[in-house]
Amino acid sequence: MTSDPSKAIPIGLLERSIKLTNEPPAGLKANLLRAFTFFIREEFEEKDTKVKTILFSLCYFHSMMLERRKFGSKGFNMMYPFSIGDLRDSAIVLQNYLDQNAASGKIPWDDLRYIFGDIMYGGHIVDDLDRVFCTGFLSNLMNDSLLDEANMFPFTDNKAVFKCPAPTTYEKYIEYIETELPPETPLAFGMHPNAEIDFRTTQCNQLFVMLVELQPKTSNQGEGGDTVASKCAEFMGRVADEAQLDQNKPNVDDILSKLSEEDRRPYQNVFIQECENIAKLIKEIIRSLAEIELANKGELTMTE
Repeated sequence: MTSDPSKAIPIGLLERSIKLTNEPPAGLKANLLRAFTFFIREEFEEKDTKVKTILFSLCYFHSMMLERRKFGSKGFNMMYPFSIGDLRDSAIVLQNYLDQNAASGKIPWDDLRYIFGDIMYGGHIVDDLDRVFCTGFLSNLMNDSLLDEANMFPFTDNKAVFKCPAPTTYEKYIEYIETELPPETPLAFGMHPNAEIDFRTTQCNQLFVMLVELQPKTSNQGEGGDTVASKCAEFMGRVADEAQLDQNKPNVDDILSKLSEEDRRPYQNVFIQECENIAKLIKEIIRSLAEIELANKGELTMTE
């Protein structure tokens, strides 16, 4: 299937389909764990120690790029569609490049930074300042100091430290993420600690808006403070239920049978049209009242 418009897929099939999405988890630790566990343990264990170290830092970079979007315009000027596919392709390129340079023993940092920052992840970026950030972050992360257990948090002056661990086993890397990753802070994304204030304020406002929408909707305008449910019952009693609809709506066929062709003049035609509209209106009122009753019971989503 594809997310792009396609005339090859029948509309009936799409209408009967269920949409599934795979959203990244919330939080730097959850994203880092997901990114690292994306790789198969057996294949990871067979990699060279340098590849393991760079791949771990690449997982951190991927997680940072995903989570930085939550800061809105402070994080990126646009919402870029970074995905696990970018990490997968970057890992493949990393392995190929190190295999080609295995004889020299040197790591082509410049090439790796260009591929990661300008092609794989940079291919999504269209804003110049966002591209400058991506390039600068990789310049601080992808260098020889990474192999000496360097601090991956950029420019923190030891206020927050998350060092790249020495090459170890697959399970030890996961344990290291669980135990050594500091509490989430904007410093991990190369941002000032105050950057979190606006994000948390927006998050709080959204939470309370959702809570207000979930509250029961009542009407207190009348003297008795009638609720929506009581009003529904009152209106339903006035128009009767759907089983008695035929007794309440105008019988257009019966009226037409009593009119001859000579009697069908403009006034009579308008009268018949209005009878048909009234019948449709009564049916729609009953349907709407039934939906409101289901919504009050929580069996149907309440719309405006």
